[in-house]
Amino acid sequence: QKKKFATAPPFFPMSLLEEPDAKMPVVVRRNRPGTKASDLFSWPSQPLEEMESSLAVQQYIQQLIRTDPHDVVTIIDLPENQEEETWLYEHLRQFCIELGDLVMELEPACTRVTCPKMQATETWQYLCATHKKNKECSAISYMVHALDYAFAFLNGEKLFPSRINITPSAATRLPSIARRLYRLFAHAYFHHRDIFKAFEDKTSLCGRFHYMCKRFPQMLSPEMLIIPSDFAENL
Repeated sequence: QKKKFATAPPFFPMSLLEEPDAKMPVVVRRNRPGTKASDLFSWPSQPLEEMESSLAVQQYIQQLIRTDPHDVVTIIDLPENQEEETWLYEHLRQFCIELGDLVMELEPACTRVTCPKMQATETWQYLCATHKKNKECSAISYMVHALDYAFAFLNGEKLFPSRINITPSAATRLPSIARRLYRLFAHAYFHHRDIFKAFEDKTSLCGRFHYMCKRFPQMLSPEMLIIPSDFAENL
């Protein structure tokens, strides 16, 4: 006889719980303590319109990335009946999360000694605007400051009191965050090409960012996309 659990059994990656009178198991989309890395998020995919959480758009984007991180068109294209402002806002939040992983990969090679200035090409240098006055920072410090600023900005309750409805006036501030984030890709591409390529082969993160800017040109003008588009296919 099949055992029925009142609560989730421990160490079970996709908890299919049976209530005493339930005919069908209930899918609990939660990673249990002790779940193996290979079993994380091993529950069925769910359409966006069936997600009822206030974090539904974020969860849907992350679901698409887990399914195939290289399918940048599916990940970025606006779903039917989805507000564009909220869609772009959540993508910028996701870029911040994954760019943190890129910075971690860069850190052994990108130091205050090897990269004392935040540069892309030899002619593009960026001053850090997170201080009282713009100042020159090492590349690694600039990237950490930029991510801290972006996270704080996107979590600010004054402009973004809700993650469900992003106002048009708040959405006009998103391109400034996109511009700051793109500089991290540019530095990695021009100064740490091997690390950039290895990370891109796993994530297609920059390819996704490029496609977002081409699909939604208000986020970043084409002349600011200084990384050659032929580094990834189908861009």
